[in-house]
Amino acid sequence: DCLMELHILGTASARPTSTRSVSGSVFSCQEGLVIIDAGEGFQMRYAKQRSRLKRENEPALLRPNRIVAVALTHGHLDHTWGLLPFLQTLSLDGRQQPLMVYGPTSEVILDALLSDGIDAKLSEDTPSAELLNQYRSWFSLGGTEQNLGFPIQWFLGEPHSGRWVEFVDNATRLVWHESMPQPEVFTSYRLNSIPPSHSVPSCAWQLSRKERKGAFDRDKATLAGLNQEERKQLSEGIDLKRENGDELQASQFRGPTKPAVSIVVSGDTAEQSIQTTSPVTVLVHEATFLNDASDKAAEHLHSTASGAARTALECNAEHLILTHFSARIRDAEEATSEAKEVLGDSLGLASANDGDRVRIDDEGVVTILKQADKGWVQHNLSHH
Repeated sequence: DCLMELHILGTASARPTSTRSVSGSVFSCQEGLVIIDAGEGFQMRYAKQRSRLKRENEPALLRPNRIVAVALTHGHLDHTWGLLPFLQTLSLDGRQQPLMVYGPTSEVILDALLSDGIDAKLSEDTPSAELLNQYRSWFSLGGTEQNLGFPIQWFLGEPHSGRWVEFVDNATRLVWHESMPQPEVFTSYRLNSIPPSHSVPSCAWQLSRKERKGAFDRDKATLAGLNQEERKQLSEGIDLKRENGDELQASQFRGPTKPAVSIVVSGDTAEQSIQTTSPVTVLVHEATFLNDASDKAAEHLHSTASGAARTALECNAEHLILTHFSARIRDAEEATSEAKEVLGDSLGLASANDGDRVRIDDEGVVTILKQADKGWVQHNLSHH
């Protein structure tokens, strides 16, 4: 049973190549879909992945009406510039469901909005990739409920402080939040923004599901001759004292606990320690540069493949998937082997291509489905 899956639809860095598009991924779980980044052309890549899934008889997996949120890692255009066209595609397809859009900003911007309101002037030295600038241009180009025809909530937040501001009433008014509002349909899943370090305000996104009780053992209940009322009590976790004096523990009628699982998708970021809120099953991390360009990586606050590996060790990730490769990297295997020098066999490791899927099952086991000529080929991410 698949618990969550990440479709990686773009693995290039800022410059696309003939085989790799710019950033954009889709996180999928039973409660809905979250788009993480949407570089230019995202709506085409999304449509392509959907039609591939239909051919493999998985038609419902990426249905657009299941999208509940878009989460941007930062404002560089190779991560954001496909968002407005994608929203307009959803609108043309007659979307009615509400959508939430989240993006990171700085304390300076939040303070300006707090003191001067929605039309706050930004200082001259505001980076061009500041998301408030992009939000404003998207609002003026039709990115509001009035124009799109479906409810859309726009949020900007600062992951260190947890302060978030929302643009409401067709982006004419601000509402402030002490913490990041969750997508309404999420009950067992959570979306968290994690502060990394990059040259512009940015965040990593963690999608997690809490530890869960094991399944109720119906066969055992039948063998014990339990009636409906007794079963109900045990399945709700309440120990039972029967009329004949037998005492039954609820825990004896449950399978093993299912582990907490999560996927973290980092934006472009320097090597660092990521402070995550729950255990990291899979870290999807950029590996823009190889070791021979580590000075360049440091200068642009990007990461090398071995830096990504150190970050994975630092946050105790069980698996690392490398993505966001510079056009100079001829073969992603080079990046994988540099990361492996750091990791040894301590955790599962793979590099991603466009269209690959990373899957976590009910037991917390991770597989990567590599896109092939027809469908996908499953690889286990082995580690010892």
